[in-house]
Amino acid sequence: MSTWMITGSSSGLGRALAESVLEAGHNAVLTARNPDAVEDLVDAHAGSALAVALDVTDDGQVTEAVRLGEERFGAVDVLVNNAGYGYRAAVEEADEADVATLFATDFFGPVALIKAVLPGMRARRHGAIVNISSIGARITPAGSGYYAAAKSALEGMSGSLRKELAPLGISVTVVEPGAFRTDFAGRSLRQSATVIADYAETAGKRRKEVDTAHGTQPGDPARAARAIITAVEAAEPPALLVLGPDALRGIRAVIDAQLAELDDWEATSLSTDLSDS
Repeated sequence: MSTWMITGSSSGLGRALAESVLEAGHNAVLTARNPDAVEDLVDAHAGSALAVALDVTDDGQVTEAVRLGEERFGAVDVLVNNAGYGYRAAVEEADEADVATLFATDFFGPVALIKAVLPGMRARRHGAIVNISSIGARITPAGSGYYAAAKSALEGMSGSLRKELAPLGISVTVVEPGAFRTDFAGRSLRQSATVIADYAETAGKRRKEVDTAHGTQPGDPARAARAIITAVEAAEPPALLVLGPDALRGIRAVIDAQLAELDDWEATSLSTDLSDS
């Protein structure tokens, strides 16, 4: 039995993961802005679930959530940074305050939680950190520049963190889901108030009022949750877990295109050393 702390447990992938973790017999610290939204899970799993109020942008609440989890269960063995939301706008359209709030939630919030759980994990020389990213960080769709940037920041930090923590017995895994049947493209999706006509055929096609993806996504959150548990419990948890056939297709297309371009520009890349002058 291990203790999981899952942010954004009230809906979507976070809710599905909370249910799967508890059904598997683990303890779970279920965090949400409104902890009443997960009280049914606490009632159904007396003794193994704890609901905690958490706004990941509030450092005081981050510290208190980890303290409460450790006080109740003795340790936080697995941290899942799931809380977050999407934001759509052409790069030129975005409001600076919107972007700052996005990064506070999708990047700096996870960083704060990681720093809060690491003292305990380091002391025990054991633990796992799971950062929920998005295939958008790889395929960088038009209209998702800032969301892709926030998730790319999370992934870049995770790569370095993995190297820092591996000798201490702590794993770090980035999860890149494709399209899953959650509220991500609905209630959890925000967008800029500014609309520039010149972007109508690129970023404009992905604004909420014209996007029909919500409610039709092929991915099953319950199956994604089981896949995440499998990865965390593996002898060697992966650095990257891609979830969904659409995500696999997307990342392979990006890698193939990058390799082709590297080959096309290889001579130019190799021409920059002083020894070639």
